[in-house]
Amino acid sequence: MILHWNADPAAFTIPFLGDFSVRWYGILFASGFILGYLSINNFFKKHAYPDNDLDNLLFYMFMGTIIGARLGHCFFYQPDFYLEHPIEILKIWKGGLASHGGGIGLIIAVLIFAKKYDYHFLPLADLLCIPTAFEGSMIRLGNFFNSEIYGKATDGTYGIVFEQLHENFPRHPVQLYESVAYLSITGFLVVCYKYRQKRRTGMILGLFLIFVFTTRMILEVFKPEQADYNQNAVLTVGQYLSIPFIAVGCVLVTTSLFSDKLNNQDITNRRIQKKTDNYS
Repeated sequence: MILHWNADPAAFTIPFLGDFSVRWYGILFASGFILGYLSINNFFKKHAYPDNDLDNLLFYMFMGTIIGARLGHCFFYQPDFYLEHPIEILKIWKGGLASHGGGIGLIIAVLIFAKKYDYHFLPLADLLCIPTAFEGSMIRLGNFFNSEIYGKATDGTYGIVFEQLHENFPRHPVQLYESVAYLSITGFLVVCYKYRQKRRTGMILGLFLIFVFTTRMILEVFKPEQADYNQNAVLTVGQYLSIPFIAVGCVLVTTSLFSDKLNNQDITNRRIQKKTDNYS
């Protein structure tokens, strides 16, 4: 089956703001972020953790993701250009974000937050994996509305014709493949987090890394290579970058299986625990 896709990336405009366009990408990105915030906020309230810590955590996560994604795009996919024109790295409004770089930036940001505000990294990371996977699903759906991050051409008997690209042949809707995959991973992680009470710390993070980046490894087959310097390689740059994440995930899962530390829902150290005890 061949479908034609010509959706306007703009959901609506606001006339009194100079016909400012609100894009579907922004709506979906914000929806995923808000739902993730509400879920984490509920957890923080349940355990009486300071509200300002959550605000700080989200700021660290946002900055880490954006900076990491931008630097990842510049140096993973177009290093020659950006090394010659370093000022272009700052022009993020021109586009160019890499999910692998965003993942690295996010992990570093959470590590810095955990160190500064005295939180345990692995239990905190386990908690954050679920909204992160869901946000990934929303972002890829937003990419579909933007007719970007599209796949290779199919054999012509199935796929989607992205008319915004001014093409008349079908491509793999790889954005939808990823969106559905990440949504499925979200559901699986929710079940593991809520109903596997005897799971070990770090298990959720390990499963997240394995499933998300194995998905990337598989779906990269349907994407055109983005890096000019890697056009004839066995693997795409995206596949090469996925391997370390999968390896770390395997280590975390293996380690958690042999660990005697059961997850106890406590993501803080004794500084916060003493504070909450004083109010009880």
